[in-house]
Amino acid sequence: MKKKINMKALAAELNLSTATISKALKNSHDISSETKKRVIALAKQLNYTPNPYASSLRKKTSHTIAVVLPEVADNFFSLAINGIESVAEKKGYHVLIYLSHEKFEIEKAIIDDCSSGRVDGVLLSVTRETTSSNHIQKLQAANIPIVLFDRALENFKAAKVVTNDYESGYLATKKLIENGCKDPVFLSISASLSLSNQRAEGFKKALQEAGIHNRKENAIIHFSDFSNEQIFSQITNLITSKKRPDGIVASVERLATILYLICLERNIQIPDEIKVIAFSCTENAPIFNPSLSTITQPAFQIGKASAEILFKSIAKENYNINNEHIIIPSKFNERKSSLNKEKKNH
Repeated sequence: MKKKINMKALAAELNLSTATISKALKNSHDISSETKKRVIALAKQLNYTPNPYASSLRKKTSHTIAVVLPEVADNFFSLAINGIESVAEKKGYHVLIYLSHEKFEIEKAIIDDCSSGRVDGVLLSVTRETTSSNHIQKLQAANIPIVLFDRALENFKAAKVVTNDYESGYLATKKLIENGCKDPVFLSISASLSLSNQRAEGFKKALQEAGIHNRKENAIIHFSDFSNEQIFSQITNLITSKKRPDGIVASVERLATILYLICLERNIQIPDEIKVIAFSCTENAPIFNPSLSTITQPAFQIGKASAEILFKSIAKENYNINNEHIIIPSKFNERKSSLNKEKKNH
């Protein structure tokens, strides 16, 4: 069997120290260009491949970060992962993706595992069940940097990268009201998730300004069971009732997709009978029938900014990451699903 070439073998062949070989391969300014050329030429000739794990062990780093997500079915998280990896790749880091499946106990177990030092940092989007921060505090106590992105915990001191959820909820509702809705409803995925509550508060503010109070108690609907069957049943009951709403703000794209399917099945016309705006990053929004009006979150940018903060903390020992709080605004894209008849015909 052919002997594996390591740094010691290169050093012996060139009569140099392993430290010099290491610096030359890293293009260090301490090493002359002539020596670098000799080292690189021999490394290529002998098919030398650096061992990143050995280097990590020497430095007591893993060169790995963890990304903990509640799900990946939502287009937001797919785009956010792309943003994260665009930064991690340049830093030479591996990205481990963990799924909590919207379960707090799974999230807690993952974070506890990360506390052991197997990763150099964590990016976390919390579950719809998460109300406690003890597991995150444990991670912080172990000096492992963490950034909460998109779904953050309110009133908890940590680095956060989010979007303007309150303003977006307000804008979506105001657009529905301007287009003739007098009885809109907000569909939420959680009664405790900060992101959902901020959007719901914006929704309520727009109703208050418009003087709409006729559905005050039932204007915000939280789904206690997030299974497709349960959601399908609840939304069906909602839009086939005698007091059917004339507008919907869906807090996630999954709810809007289910709503469209029910309207198609029940022959309920969007937007003539019910107008719809969804928080969604789907590229398919323009080809929905009718095209779906969306509040589009800057998913890639949120993922990228979160990773940049995390790596800044990894690189600087005394960097206070908890002071970082970035808000990247979402964008409203008005399409046919929320238009009134006058606008739709123009």
